[in-house]
Amino acid sequence: MGDKMVKFALIVTSDSVYEGRKKDEITPIVEKTLKENNHELVFKTIVKNNEEDIINALNKSLDLANIILITGGTGISPKDISVDVVKSIAKKELPGFGEMHRLKSFDEVGYRVVLSRASAFIINKSLVAVSPGNPSAVNISLNILINIANHAVEQLSGKPHTT
Repeated sequence: MGDKMVKFALIVTSDSVYEGRKKDEITPIVEKTLKENNHELVFKTIVKNNEEDIINALNKSLDLANIILITGGTGISPKDISVDVVKSIAKKELPGFGEMHRLKSFDEVGYRVVLSRASAFIINKSLVAVSPGNPSAVNISLNILINIANHAVEQLSGKPHTT
């Protein structure tokens, strides 16, 4: 089975990036990696760690993308709400994404991986992955997602992926 182009969306959740206090390091990584793998970034935005903003961005991207990557908000601090917001509206949870993410992160961050709530979910016919917001973690998330992208799209659509 040949790989087809998959439509991705990126939602960066970060108060400091949104407010311009910190540079967005994530969007360039995602753009470059998807382009190198012949996938398309059809939607990108930066939002605050705010439930309404995350849901609004998610709703916009669900109509456009097969796979949505949300970065940031996976930790245990009170501001880390991305996983909770997505989980509250998801149909299904895919625990394997978070398990694989923590496994791949262990060599770099050690036992702190247990504090990561990296997760993936199904909303409508889109796979929504929530990744820690640092560049290394985003690279791990992209590697996982790119390796499952075509199969996930086929499974979610109920037919072979042809676009």
